[in-house]
Amino acid sequence: MSLPTTNATGSDSRQHVQKFWNVNVPPNEHADECPEFLRYAFKDLKDQETLRTPDAAYRRQTWDEIQRFIRENRLELFQRLPSDLRLYREYCSKLIREYGSIMDFVLQERLEWEELSPSGPPFSNPADIKILYNDWPYGIDERIVHLVVWTKFELLSDPASEIGDMAPETRRLIQEFVDRTFGKDDVVWFRNWSSLKSVHAVEHFHVMLFNPDMDFVREMTNYDVPLAQKLRHAVQDS
Repeated sequence: MSLPTTNATGSDSRQHVQKFWNVNVPPNEHADECPEFLRYAFKDLKDQETLRTPDAAYRRQTWDEIQRFIRENRLELFQRLPSDLRLYREYCSKLIREYGSIMDFVLQERLEWEELSPSGPPFSNPADIKILYNDWPYGIDERIVHLVVWTKFELLSDPASEIGDMAPETRRLIQEFVDRTFGKDDVVWFRNWSSLKSVHAVEHFHVMLFNPDMDFVREMTNYDVPLAQKLRHAVQDS
């Protein structure tokens, strides 16, 4: 089914169809023109379709689907809850204005790393690694915990890969780390291709745990709370 088209000035081809930037927004906050932070979606039709989907109509991706996406290396199939995607884009725009880049915000506020020089070979020193919640998790089964493992050392890509997929040795090292840190049951991991990364200068990969022991998660993340959760609570309390 084709979507109603929206031109760069923000006028719909069918005027009775709600503009994608007004979906999941209270009526008193609707706008005639698309906000700057969502104008990219005029060209990104996948995100535009997500943004025009009411949260109530969104179907969360299942554990089986997630395992298949990763097994088949179809990382582009991951999606966010529509309202989370809007909040994510709005907040990224705010971070760029305030910090200069998302990378600078991550380094200063989330990782609290002053420099990125590793102290030794990959995964040899816990000080070169930090495990946090994914601040902007995908729209997945709520029993799944989505973590990000940040590293000071480089995770080499395969020079033969056109999309920037990881090198075989990188894959082996990450798998060994995941096995000894999280175990082998109900856990999957992936590293975004270079073309999909939102934070390019800080190495990281993703780990997803299905219905884990939350005491273990709190210990691994040092009681971290994802930004999206903090912001949603702030909006509800305002």
